[in-house]
Amino acid sequence: LSSGDPSIYGALAEQLESLETEKIPYEIVPGVSSPFAAAASLATELTIPEVAQTVIFTRLEGRTPMPPKEKLSSLAQHGATLVLFLSTQYIKEVVAELLQGYPPDTPVAVVQKASWPGEEKIVRGTLSDIAEKVKAARIVWTALVIVGEVVDRKNRAAGKRSKLYDRDFSHGYREKERET
Repeated sequence: LSSGDPSIYGALAEQLESLETEKIPYEIVPGVSSPFAAAASLATELTIPEVAQTVIFTRLEGRTPMPPKEKLSSLAQHGATLVLFLSTQYIKEVVAELLQGYPPDTPVAVVQKASWPGEEKIVRGTLSDIAEKVKAARIVWTALVIVGEVVDRKNRAAGKRSKLYDRDFSHGYREKERET
């Protein structure tokens, strides 16, 4: 039994290797991954048309090194939505790395214990103030850091819409509506 999503930072490969070596049968049952639970708690999408169409799941380098091209400061250059695992305890270092690609007013949310009834905690801010807010909220572990314009609620109402429900857009389930 593992905590969290077994496919992201779950040490799945070594667990399965041990089980297979011992010929112990196993089953992998996925749950709702924490980034998606956090997005639901924030009432946002991780992708919004014309705002962000790419999501990067990563973490700050710690005792386990990152591949050279995956340093947080390099990933910040993309301006995509970032979801950071295992990094909240180093929030000041996270901010310093992110400021090498994002402007200081970039929206950030930290969601601790996403979807845990009665225990979930959400802190919103910008790169300029999130470290102090996280410290004040005493969030250290079991939290995700979500960075990017999708965190800002005003982007939901900014008229940026997918074409899914656009009457002038046809797709596999609907033809473009004809003017009458």
